[in-house]
Amino acid sequence: MLNRIVEKISGNYNEKKIKSLAPTIEAINQTYESYHALTDEQIKAKTEEFKQRLHKGETLDDLLIEAYAVVKQACKRMIGQSYEVKGQQVTWQMIPYDVQLVGAIVLHQSTIAEMKTGEGKTLVAALPIYLNALEGKGAHVVTVNDYLASRDAQWM
Repeated sequence: MLNRIVEKISGNYNEKKIKSLAPTIEAINQTYESYHALTDEQIKAKTEEFKQRLHKGETLDDLLIEAYAVVKQACKRMIGQSYEVKGQQVTWQMIPYDVQLVGAIVLHQSTIAEMKTGEGKTLVAALPIYLNALEGKGAHVVTVNDYLASRDAQWM
């Protein structure tokens, strides 16, 4: 009962968190739009640029907006391409939605993001994996589903 009263007065924590991320989501989407003019080679070159910037003292948090925009732009450029995954042809049809960007941000912040089946957990995970891999330390993804682990390792 006390929790409900506090929530009425101060609002829902999750709603506040999502609202606080709105400017970051907007910045990712604006940067993503600006990357439309870049060639595929220029998009690929962003990875080395980010690594150099980290080496010069920037942080992963400093790079998050641009890195997530690069991943989103790469996803857009892959639309319609077919791949063989686990012996089946799969056509790429995914670009991260804003809610998936929210999930990716909170994962990078070492927070848990709960998502239902089919909401794009693999795509969400790809964003912080890319960002955190820029440090060259590797990244670990854990799942209890052997099929999805194998599929996603091959797919992503």
